[in-house]
Amino acid sequence: MKKHMKRNITILTVLLFVCAAVYFNWSYNNQWGAADAEMVSAEDAAMAAAQAEESAQPEAKETVSDYFAEARLTRQQSRDEALSLLESASAAEGASQETIDSAMTAISAMATASMTETQIENMLLAKNFAECVAYVTSDGVTVAVPAPEEGLTEAQVATITDAIVSDTDFAATQIKVVEVKN
Repeated sequence: MKKHMKRNITILTVLLFVCAAVYFNWSYNNQWGAADAEMVSAEDAAMAAAQAEESAQPEAKETVSDYFAEARLTRQQSRDEALSLLESASAAEGASQETIDSAMTAISAMATASMTETQIENMLLAKNFAECVAYVTSDGVTVAVPAPEEGLTEAQVATITDAIVSDTDFAATQIKVVEVKN
């Protein structure tokens, strides 16, 4: 009898968490749906601004490394904020099942994107890129890599593109390579 009770409580707890995630996703999409595109464009703008700043500074090697560390930190903070919103929306009193399911879907998508970004970054590091940071969205992948003053060669861009295409479901047309110059 106790075994069945523990199992039922466990199932109920898992269902509660799933419902909460769906609600957060629904709430997030309703409140922040347009914010996703804005966040991606803001990150791209921040990357471009950081690129311009870094090209003007003499301490290039340290600045480039700082850029990548800051980009990863900003990406993680954005994800943490979105996750917090999703969790609070799914835990809100009176959350519908649709909301909870939607929140769970969004949380799952965030986890998948995070894993894909890490996979891409590790793959590029293995292909002799000193640093890199990847951003995965439903529209594609943006990868920032350090570039020499003359820029990345076509072979380097092809290596990046091939590595991403071979290990993800993204097409070459969905990949954007950003050069971070000294």
